[in-house]
Order: sequence, then C-alpha cells, then structure tokens
Amino acid sequence: MRFRALWHRMPRQVYSRQPGVGSSRRRALAPPESRRIQRVNRMSLSRVRERVAFKVNQRVFYGWVMLGVAMAGIFASGPGQSHMFSVFIGPIGADLGVSASAIAATYAVATLVAASGLPLMGRLVDRHGVRRMASIVVLLLGLACMAFGAVSGLVMLAFGFAALRFLGQGSLMLNCNNLVAHWFERRRGFAMSLIALGFAASMAVHPPLAQWLIDSVGWRQAWVWLGVLTWVLMLPLIVALVQNRPEDMGLEPDGAAPAATGAGPGRLELPGLTLREALGTAAFYIIAAGLFTAAALVTALHFYQVSIFATHGLSPQLAARVFSVSALTMVVTMPFFGRMLDRYRTEHMFAAALVVMSATLVSVTLVGGLVSALAYAVVFGLNNAATLTLYAYIWPRYFGRRHLGSIQGTGQMVAVVGASLGPLPLGIAFDLFGSYVETTLALAVLPLLCAAAALFLRMPAALVAQSTGGD
Repeated sequence: MRFRALWHRMPRQVYSRQPGVGSSRRRALAPPESRRIQRVNRMSLSRVRERVAFKVNQRVFYGWVMLGVAMAGIFASGPGQSHMFSVFIGPIGADLGVSASAIAATYAVATLVAASGLPLMGRLVDRHGVRRMASIVVLLLGLACMAFGAVSGLVMLAFGFAALRFLGQGSLMLNCNNLVAHWFERRRGFAMSLIALGFAASMAVHPPLAQWLIDSVGWRQAWVWLGVLTWVLMLPLIVALVQNRPEDMGLEPDGAAPAATGAGPGRLELPGLTLREALGTAAFYIIAAGLFTAAALVTALHFYQVSIFATHGLSPQLAARVFSVSALTMVVTMPFFGRMLDRYRTEHMFAAALVVMSATLVSVTLVGGLVSALAYAVVFGLNNAATLTLYAYIWPRYFGRRHLGSIQGTGQMVAVVGASLGPLPLGIAFDLFGSYVETTLALAVLPLLCAAAALFLRMPAALVAQSTGGD
C-alpha cells in the first residue's frame, strides 16, 4: 500500500519510457524504495546462488563446498547401492513369494540394463551441467524409491531395480564425480578420495537405517521414507549451492589465480577429447580393462566372502566382522591414496592398485584363522580405497574435462558390467569343484596383466596438443 501511494504521488514522467531515456536514467530518477523493490523483484534464484558462491569464495575456495555437496550426493546414492538391497532381500522374498536366487538374477539383469543408460546420462551432463541433471536425477530417485515400495512381482521388481541402480548407483554418482573433477585438478586425487568417504558413510548408515524402518513401518513404507529423505538431503543443496564449474564464476580449478585471457566467466575453452576421440586411443582401453577387472573381482569377493570363509572352516560371524575391518581400513587409507595420486605418476599408481587387487585375491585363499582373516581384511580395505578413488580420478586425468560426462558415463558402464559378471567364475567353480581356491588364484593373474599394461599409459597426443596450445 505504501508503494502504491508513492506511485500516485510521484510525477508520471519519472516512470515513462521516453525516447532516448535509458534504463540507467530511469533507475536514477526512481525513489530509493522503488529501486529496492525493483531489485528484489529482479533477483532470481540464480543471482542469489551466485552471490552466496562469491561471498563464500572470499573466505574459502568454493570447490570445497562443491566437494561437500558431492560427498552428500555419494551418500544419498545409498538407495541404489548393493549394501542397501541386502537388507531387503529377505522381506521382499517373503512378501512376493520369490526365491533369493530369482531376486539375485533379476538384480543382475536389471543392473546390466541400467548400465546401458549411463553414456546417455554423461552426454546430458556435458550438455546441461551437473546442477540441472543432478536435480532431475534426485527428483526421479526419490520417486523411484517410493514406486519400489509398490512392486508386486518379478517384472515390476526388475523395473524397480533398474530404476534405482540407474539413478542412484549410476547417475547420481556420475554427477557427483563430474562436479568435483571440474573444480579440482592438481588436488583432484585428494578431492576424489574425500567424496568417496560418502560411500563409506552410506555403508555404515543406510543398512541399519533401512532395518529400523523395516521393523517400524514395513519394507514397503521404508522405501517411501527413503525417497523423502533423499529429497530432503539433496534438493536444497543442489538448488542453492551447485555451480557447474569454476570457469562459470571466473575462477580456476583448485582456487588458482585466473589466467589473463580476456574471456568472461564461462567462456574459456576447456581442453578435452570427445568420446569418439577417446575411443580411438590406447589409453581408453588400458584404463577400461583395468577398471573392468577391478570391479569384477571386488564384487566377487564381496559376494562370496562369507562362503569362502566357510570353506576354510571359519564362522559366518567372523566373515561379517571382517567387512567392518575392511571398511575402517578403506576410510583411513583413502585420503592417503588420493594424495599419492596427486604426487606420483598416475600410471604407476594405477599399476600399484592392480597389484594390490591381485594380492587381495591371493590372501583370501590363505585365510585360516583370526590373524590371517584380519590381514586379508586390511589388504581388501586398501584395495577398495584405491579402486574407488581411481574410478572417479582417472578419466579426467587422461581425457580432459570438455566432454568428461560422456567419457565417464561410458567408463562407468564398463565397470558396472564387470561388477555384474564378476561373481560368475567363482560360482561356477564352486558348483563344479566344490572349492574357490584354484579359480581365485587363477583370477589373481588378471590384475597383474592389467598392471603391466597400465605402465604403458600415456596422455593422448591430441589432449597434450590442446593443453599446450599446439595444433
């Protein structure tokens, strides 16, 4: 009302759009309260987000805020991760009247189908940015959680598994890794190791939370609450804080001083290969082979650890406790491995991680008591720390950031396929021979072969030329 009274008391020509009178002159003639109201009306959410980002960046590099959001996103991917589904297998089987083997087969097929969509998600991230795509993914992930609580048969269960795996384990993790890869370069290894701690937190929090919800409201309502919690945690963070890349704010990765290029914010041309160009390099296939092998063998050990311990005369309780030791080792060693990635040659660190994978397979065949089980648990935890960090770190390291989403999506698809197929050799071996030892030792050769190939990793010549300004 006060503004309306001011409007009628002021001379009309102050607000008239006279020819030759620019918007700056009109703003100068407007009274202070009117200018304030106009500014408030014009201030969009994006401006608020930018102002917050610039104010925070005056105190601390804004990339650390993005790292915190990404860590929360990795945690929020829990409803699409295997450690979450393990809690629901019993209640789902009892309610739907299906066997555990049928659920496992449905889960494997759904995971493979979900993996096929990740290259498309990567291209969408390249085109529209993390903020928009992560918002959509989180919205859909919440809806998928709620819909999963309404499944009524194997077909719907398969669709539910595929949606949760694609959106949670696939798309949300891809968006988070992509975001941090843009904001960090010299300290990318350390940053990637920190966001992976969100996965460890999910392993610690989500299974007991899910079990509490199942006991309280049943498994179907539990999924509704998981969907709501996903929205509450992630949507405000993404909408209010996420900036796709530092160049959009006139900044550089790692908080380095901006180069004097004369280009405005967001106009710098980032170095990077297209997916087609990346597929034409030897580096892509060396990396893909190593990550495929690591994903397959890590999943196989997670899947059969209790059974392997049982064939060695050890109790299921001991096998379950070993998981906790491995998780603790992973949390402690992951930041150290990330710093080593920033300090030492990437091909040497990649090869070393694959050698640790081989050592893990050998050590599990030697488990015969508490001491050897603990030794295996430590080695397995170190292996998990290395592989989780490398998944996110290595693609931008060798192929740049310009088309990172499409390359990451394709690489993540390869790893998911490996994880889906990994348990098969050990399962077949046990059915045929009644033992895991010989097949496990034979599989231990594969990481060594990949490690030898990793020593020949070199930066693609096209990316070197872009980075140095050559033709």
